[in-house]
Amino acid sequence: DSLLKLSDTRARNNKMTLMHYLCKLVGEKMPELLDFANDLVHLEAASKIELKTLAEEMQAATKGLEKVEQELMASENDGAISLGFRKVLKEFLDMADEEVKTLASLYSEVGRNADSLSHYFGEDPARCPFEQVTKILTLFMKTFIKSREENEKQAEAEKKKLEKEAIKEKS
Repeated sequence: DSLLKLSDTRARNNKMTLMHYLCKLVGEKMPELLDFANDLVHLEAASKIELKTLAEEMQAATKGLEKVEQELMASENDGAISLGFRKVLKEFLDMADEEVKTLASLYSEVGRNADSLSHYFGEDPARCPFEQVTKILTLFMKTFIKSREENEKQAEAEKKKLEKEAIKEKS
């Protein structure tokens, strides 16, 4: 949350925020970092992911697979008439079981990565979940870019003002 307060903290003259100053300082000391947003092109899309929804969908897939397994077991009592059905259902179950295992593995990896992201920024994943971290980072990135653009416009305006003054002095 501290990142978002950078744009709320103003200088005495009310013309510059701490975010503007940060952009200016980064531009002077480490200009290669000004384009950090290019390294985070997927951040906005990631900020729309809700892990709770993924967990619910994962659980629904697992329960659905269990119901299909129950259907297969129940069809064994039907005798020879359901032989073709059981064969097709068994093939489907084998494939679906592998897919659900892969999905569960990917979901676990997403959870670990989400927690790692929160830890990286010094947050407890239980108190500052992935969704909150990515939304804050997205907003910070947009605010940083906007402040950088405003700094560039301000610098351009000052440059033009100095050029006009230099022309007046020569006249």
